[in-house]
Amino acid sequence: MKDLKFEQKRSLSRLEAADQLAALAAALREGGDVELEFGPGTLSLRIPDDLRTEIEVEVGDGEIELEFEFKWPTAPTRAAPTREAVSTEQAVSTEQAVSRKRAPAKSGRSSAGASRSRSAKPAATKTS
Repeated sequence: MKDLKFEQKRSLSRLEAADQLAALAAALREGGDVELEFGPGTLSLRIPDDLRTEIEVEVGDGEIELEFEFKWPTAPTRAAPTREAVSTEQAVSTEQAVSRKRAPAKSGRSSAGASRSRSAKPAATKTS
């Protein structure tokens, strides 16, 4: 038995259908808690980052039927942070640490640091 079923059948213009698909696409892109307006009602959903999809096309009896189906579990899943999120956090932490280390050096730079740069440059370009 289903916990909830929402079904709506009605005729739409091509533009109205496009508007509904655009609203669905925006909700999928945003993820999290979203609200979709369908006719007189509003459907509230929690959309996770990962979902399963099925696309079905049937041609017969003088009609084309196109179905897009998206599935995801109702129970929230606790996922480990993605590599991208961890990399971003590490990059921010590293940049903050580097900025803290650089801050005193900027205000009290000595000429010795500048001369070291100049002496290292000719050694790098020296040819035998």
